[in-house]
Amino acid sequence: MRARLFSATILALVVPQQAWAAKAGPTDIVRVEQVSEPEISADGQSVVYTLEVADVAEDEQISHIWIAQWDGSGARRLTSRKGESESAPRFSPDGSAIAFISSRASEDDEADDAPARLWLLPRAGGEAYPLPGIEGSASDYAFSPDGKRLVLVVQDPKPKREGEAKDRPEPIVIDRYRFKEDGIGYLDNRRERLWLYDIASGKAERLTDGDFDEALPAWSPDGKRVAFVSRRIPDAERSPDFNIWTADVAKPGQAPKQITKYGGADSDPGFGSYPAWSPDGSQIAYLRTGDPSLIWYATTDLAVVPSGGGEERVLTETLDRNVLNPFWSTDGSTISFIVEDDGVQRLASVPAVGGSVSNVKSGEWVFSEPTVAPNGHVAMRVGQLTAPDEIYALDNGKLRALTSHNVEFAKNLELGKVERISVTSKDGTEVRGFIQTPPGYRKGSRVPTMLYIHGGPTSQFDVSFDIMREIFSGGGYAVITVNPRGSTGYGQAHAAGIDAAWGTVDVEDVLAAVDHAVAEGIADPDKLVIGGWSYGGMLTNYTIASDTRFKAAMSGASIGNILAGYGTDHYVYEYDVELGYPWENQEVWEKLSYPFLHNDRIVTPTLFMVGGEDVNVPTLATEQMYQGLRSRGIETRMVIYPGEFHGISRPSFKIDRLKRWLDWYDAHVK
Repeated sequence: MRARLFSATILALVVPQQAWAAKAGPTDIVRVEQVSEPEISADGQSVVYTLEVADVAEDEQISHIWIAQWDGSGARRLTSRKGESESAPRFSPDGSAIAFISSRASEDDEADDAPARLWLLPRAGGEAYPLPGIEGSASDYAFSPDGKRLVLVVQDPKPKREGEAKDRPEPIVIDRYRFKEDGIGYLDNRRERLWLYDIASGKAERLTDGDFDEALPAWSPDGKRVAFVSRRIPDAERSPDFNIWTADVAKPGQAPKQITKYGGADSDPGFGSYPAWSPDGSQIAYLRTGDPSLIWYATTDLAVVPSGGGEERVLTETLDRNVLNPFWSTDGSTISFIVEDDGVQRLASVPAVGGSVSNVKSGEWVFSEPTVAPNGHVAMRVGQLTAPDEIYALDNGKLRALTSHNVEFAKNLELGKVERISVTSKDGTEVRGFIQTPPGYRKGSRVPTMLYIHGGPTSQFDVSFDIMREIFSGGGYAVITVNPRGSTGYGQAHAAGIDAAWGTVDVEDVLAAVDHAVAEGIADPDKLVIGGWSYGGMLTNYTIASDTRFKAAMSGASIGNILAGYGTDHYVYEYDVELGYPWENQEVWEKLSYPFLHNDRIVTPTLFMVGGEDVNVPTLATEQMYQGLRSRGIETRMVIYPGEFHGISRPSFKIDRLKRWLDWYDAHVK
């Protein structure tokens, strides 16, 4: 299955090098400060956001609330309680308070027993306080336009246990279709429901009827209705049929009205894009996911529907790119949104009545999480190659940084040079991506080279700063980051190229990129290594079971025996739709399991790493691959990180993972 190369084009994206700077190393993984969740105030003059940092002394990640000013006068921290994190910051409509969600304990909580509550922080001064009268854990919320009420998404509270029974474990009883989730474990039957909350009285009441999960609440401009997303059908976990509904806030507890009726997903909560009301309240813009049979490979489109129900219109049907985060212009004439496209995320717009898609702001940027004020001020999280993400204002068509958390860190790193590449895979398909040479690289010299594969598979390597890539590059490796079939950003056909065909054309695509790096005189063909996490680890398994050129591999949180995933990880609906039932479609399942069932093809020394509590790709999948290679006498090692889920979060484990990863490569090619 070795791919062959053949036409290649290069566009240089030069990252400046500074002689006095240091190369990135494993400890730098915890030095990046991560901005997210920007929210602009109603007057457009302030932006709140979260900043996640590593508390190395306590060995944990902590997220606090910060505020930046539109005029660029600086940012300051608003919360600082040690060992406690906050999320989802939002201004009250009058700007007098900032709300956030936190599991920080209050005076009434027992140790380690605090639910996630909604807190209010007065901007005039004083301590933040939790809103009383809410039973259960809050996960989302929105202020009414007049600021007097809130709509909250609250998970039902756990049943209380008294006396001696409180400290005894109970049997886990399961009767639902999807019964596991990474980061949670076994799922019970508690629901995430919509509640209406009166701030003055502290009274909470159910906004809707029925026994369903509800998400992404958004108030109408007149404050009379709340739009939200739900699958209000029996056995909802077996269906992708999310629809938009509206609830009349004057009639809490009554049945809501169904607004969209498409059989696929309308505003799938997994994308985090809220239904967006037009300024006059007559329409709702939202994301519609394509062909339900393509699950995660289907492209998302921008659609609009009358807010009272009616004809649903798709506005980006010919775009063939994923869109995200729609928002209306102040006059309601256009809708703007993020477009994921060929290694970037740009801001585009389309007339609300339909028409051509236009770029609002594009270039070598990755835009995400736009937030807009009534006066038209727009702020976003912005990524670029040279530094970790910051919050920017889009001011009269120009980007202006509002935060600078990572400026000094990036300035003191010696970065490599990144180039775009375009290669032709074995079957003639164009495959695009990037190659980064290590700092100080001399053109024409061959260096050890890593094929670094992204997870997903429905995601893309892009032009945002990637500290992992910098660490590998700083370790002396050229790093190939390519977007093979299965990746997004190149249209639905490209993403769906591996539908029920994992480890086929995507193997050919990544090997074509390696052939290109060799042909360009960058990669030393005798010093090639490969690795990735999640689907990046899976594709690593597929690739080393198809080609013997790599001297070392790291397979993280991966699976080789797909049959072992059924009923043990949290992908049940996706398996049933994409692969069919194993007992009815056994040939497909066995074909996709070739890294394990035919592991005798693997000769590459392989390091396996996984979180001990991973439910996305459980530990047993890693153990099987490790045991197969160990039983055959292939050099291998397995590292399990206790208490970690699919992503590694403990700072000391993050450093340990990168150090072991690089050490494994170095031992085999240096």
